[in-house]
Amino acid sequence: MKTIFEQSVPGRPGVGLRELKKDLTGLIPQELARDGLPCLPQVSELDVVRHFTRLSRLNFGVDSHFYPLGSCTMKYNPKFIEQAASLPGFSRLHPLIPQFRGAGHFAQGALEVIYETERLLCEITGMAGFTVHPMAGSHGELTGAMIIAAYHKDKGRNRSKVIVPDSAHGTNPASAAIAGFDVISLESRDGIIDPQALEAVLTEEVAAVMMTCPNTLGLFEQHLPRIVELVRSVDALLYYDGANLNAILGKMRVGDAGFDVVHLNLHKTFGTPHGGGGPGSGPVGVCARLVDFLPVSRVGKQEDGQFFLSYGHPKSIGYVAPFYGNFAVYLKAYAYILRLGREGLIRVSENAVLAANYLRKRLENHLEIPFNRTCMHEFVASAVRQAAKGVRAVDIAKALLDKGHHAPTVYFPLIVKEALMFEPTETESLDTLNQFVDDLIAILEEVEQDPAVAQSAPQKTPVSRLDEVKAARNLELTDQCRLVD
Repeated sequence: MKTIFEQSVPGRPGVGLRELKKDLTGLIPQELARDGLPCLPQVSELDVVRHFTRLSRLNFGVDSHFYPLGSCTMKYNPKFIEQAASLPGFSRLHPLIPQFRGAGHFAQGALEVIYETERLLCEITGMAGFTVHPMAGSHGELTGAMIIAAYHKDKGRNRSKVIVPDSAHGTNPASAAIAGFDVISLESRDGIIDPQALEAVLTEEVAAVMMTCPNTLGLFEQHLPRIVELVRSVDALLYYDGANLNAILGKMRVGDAGFDVVHLNLHKTFGTPHGGGGPGSGPVGVCARLVDFLPVSRVGKQEDGQFFLSYGHPKSIGYVAPFYGNFAVYLKAYAYILRLGREGLIRVSENAVLAANYLRKRLENHLEIPFNRTCMHEFVASAVRQAAKGVRAVDIAKALLDKGHHAPTVYFPLIVKEALMFEPTETESLDTLNQFVDDLIAILEEVEQDPAVAQSAPQKTPVSRLDEVKAARNLELTDQCRLVD
């Protein structure tokens, strides 16, 4: 397929520009002014429309394909939440618009969305307070770690260590380290935290334990009551990575279970785009003893019903984001939660867990599953048997592309060799799941007869197998800027 520059023909403009009647000399700094014509292709409007329409058909997206991407929840995003976020009363607001009705009432609706979203998230998680400021899941982790540091500093303690299990999400150690902690990695046992191993490293120097529950193996931490007891014994804090909350949504409130800090991925659990689909949002909730440390500003509600921004919180960790985070993202989550209601949120977790266990059972005779027991919303298989024949996890992932499916997560978590991590989510039909499993089993059976087919995949995609190392080290740009008289 030709690039837009390769389609350029001199004298074939797609846009007509009027001649400027005003001399702009002096309005643009000389160092920013062009010396010549901009480097743009010359193509007709019809050619532009067709070119980008063809490109859009090459995209791999959740609106057109199945994404069993473990630990990333690439599920369908309902379109009504996009409509809600695009309402002019929200989309055209300036962040510095006056707050109160007396000075212009336009911000009251947006402030109410923030206030009510935080209240709903408190109810869902069992936390005492929330902030919607963090702009991604990892940003939420960092915010939570900063709150933990501020709490211990306020107590006059020198808590320098954070314990992170090897089954936790991969960004947890980085977030703790950026917040100034030394990270202790805790080896799991039978896929979950071993209380005895935790007790062995739990000292007065530990500020917190960061848990993902269920963890990245898709397993619920069965020893959670004992873990909470151990953490409390040294007055450390228990952090909940909420990236996998869709597995227990409506089934367990993490605050009631003993967690002190939680971040949520609204762009995963509550319906808004994830990854390349749009910006993220990682709100952080805290128990009662940590509320004073939440970031500013906070939204309060006066007796007359007006909402306002509150800044007078001396123990706050301060600002973590410009203005109020990614407003449109948590606005979509607010609409999603209201639309589903309590029963709908419970069905989210029930369907996610059912779908994952259905895939696990259908694949257990075709792939190794190291921890082959009832999982939550995802599970991790291993391609070690196929690797013995020269076909690795990445080859199976590439072969799935030829079948019209996105690949699962590969080589994560690191504690499983040749890992293939599947998360079907709650939004896929049984027909879709069956088609995926049938296609994957066909690939695995073909591997037994002719490994070369998977090793050379994909063949049907716009770009076939690349030498990724060579591509990175010898970057070659095929389009060159061509000025046209």
